[in-house]
Amino acid sequence: MLRKMNRNEHPQWDKTMRITSASVYPVMVAAPGSLLLTGYINDDEAMMRNGIKTGAAIGLNIFLTSGLKYVVNRPRPYVQYPHDIVKRAEGGIYSFPSGHTSTAFATATALTLSTKKWYVAVPSYAYACAVGYSRMRLGVHFPSDVLGGMILGIGSSLLVFQIDKWLQHN
Repeated sequence: MLRKMNRNEHPQWDKTMRITSASVYPVMVAAPGSLLLTGYINDDEAMMRNGIKTGAAIGLNIFLTSGLKYVVNRPRPYVQYPHDIVKRAEGGIYSFPSGHTSTAFATATALTLSTKKWYVAVPSYAYACAVGYSRMRLGVHFPSDVLGGMILGIGSSLLVFQIDKWLQHN
């Protein structure tokens, strides 16, 4: 599956995939910031709290993802299969789980839980899927790395929002 996604040269598509991957960093800052700002402007304490929870979920996700990379120690696809996988982007030493994908899914889940609007959820998850695809196309992650990132990102946000719900009821 990865070989099929990674093969053939498509310079413009690869440029788009590198931009998609790189966009995760500004998005992970903009998402909680926009929720906080929206809550502040509208004097909406719940939305400001959602901004804090979104930031916490992304932070937890990054902590867990970074830790797992060093526990699992899985090499990148282009390292493990240098004759089959073309490296089209930079990545750290370890592959599992995909940090870009986990961050994109943590952000999408937190935004969905914060707004409960389909018109936020659908593009957020479509974007997160595009990030996951981009990591495979660029040769820096296996499909299982992306799947692990999806699970970790979604789980991080669900956990933070659930803990907040428990704290609010106690």
